[in-house]
Amino acid sequence: MQEKLTEKQAEQLTDWYEKNRRSLPWRDTGNPYHVWISEIMLQQTRIEAVIPKYEAFIRELPDTAALARCDDDRLMRLWEGLGYYSRARNLKKCAEVLTENFGGRLPEDYALLKKLPGIGPYTAGAIASIAFSIPVPAVDGNVLRVLARVFAVREDIRSEETKKHITDTLSEVYASAHVSCSSFNQGMMELGETLCLPAKPHCSTCPWNESCLALQQGTVSQIPYRSPLKQRKIIRRTLLVIREGEKFMIRRRPEKGLLAGLYEFIGIDEDLEAKDALAEAEKMGMTPLRIRPLPDSVHVFTHLEWHMKAYEIRIAEGAKLKDGCILVSRAEIADKALPSAFRAYTRWYALREDE
Repeated sequence: MQEKLTEKQAEQLTDWYEKNRRSLPWRDTGNPYHVWISEIMLQQTRIEAVIPKYEAFIRELPDTAALARCDDDRLMRLWEGLGYYSRARNLKKCAEVLTENFGGRLPEDYALLKKLPGIGPYTAGAIASIAFSIPVPAVDGNVLRVLARVFAVREDIRSEETKKHITDTLSEVYASAHVSCSSFNQGMMELGETLCLPAKPHCSTCPWNESCLALQQGTVSQIPYRSPLKQRKIIRRTLLVIREGEKFMIRRRPEKGLLAGLYEFIGIDEDLEAKDALAEAEKMGMTPLRIRPLPDSVHVFTHLEWHMKAYEIRIAEGAKLKDGCILVSRAEIADKALPSAFRAYTRWYALREDE
């Protein structure tokens, strides 16, 4: 197995990147805050989905100080659609730490960056190399796939040992090659996002097609190897979209656990028939007037799936609300963070202008 990238390969990649890089709103701004926000958003989320969310986020929260003082509900609404809401909470925690201890600025220090809330080795490496030109690796899934193919790595890239081995090969590049670490790291990310794709890589236009061992060996489709994840648990849920006149009933989820602190339609972890759904509404002190079924929906999380059926239940006015439930108008619900798990129903009622 090739043990390191050559200086020629490093130059080929950076030359290719400078000629082919996409225009993205966080690139070339010279602002470490922009790099940080974009990298957190891009975790587990496609660039096409991130761009409008990023632009809206930066318009409203243009700097660390604004993020640190942002209301939690508003922050969750700005983050809606990006998933993994703990990332947004950690952004605010980190902004508070930066405001209190670092004058509101991200430190130009890789080791310090890794100690901040929500910033792991990859994000620290991305910020350090892209924003501050510090020669450190930034290895995400795209980079792992690219280097696994270049080196024809057959081992499981979910393995920490394999990840470390691949990451360690980059140290020689920073030490010996006369290239910009910012352009080199972004070049590998760009290569993985645009050419070295998981299913249909565009090998003919890749700057490394002459030195890629997997291409030479005809094993591109077999690399990288990832061990299977555990089978996701399926939870069958029934949503009660309760309406009093033109208002919708929602409630906040618990402060810990899945989708912590976000709003939801009333959800019950059972597969209920209509009569049982009506009984649940009555238990909550409601007087149901009529019920109708809504479309079924499935939402996939990392480790589980929600298989949802739903009913719209119209209730008599004047119900006494329990269990943290609130009644909100369409205008009010537009400002509440309802996770994308309920997108089938926010779309059904046209509750979100951006969907």
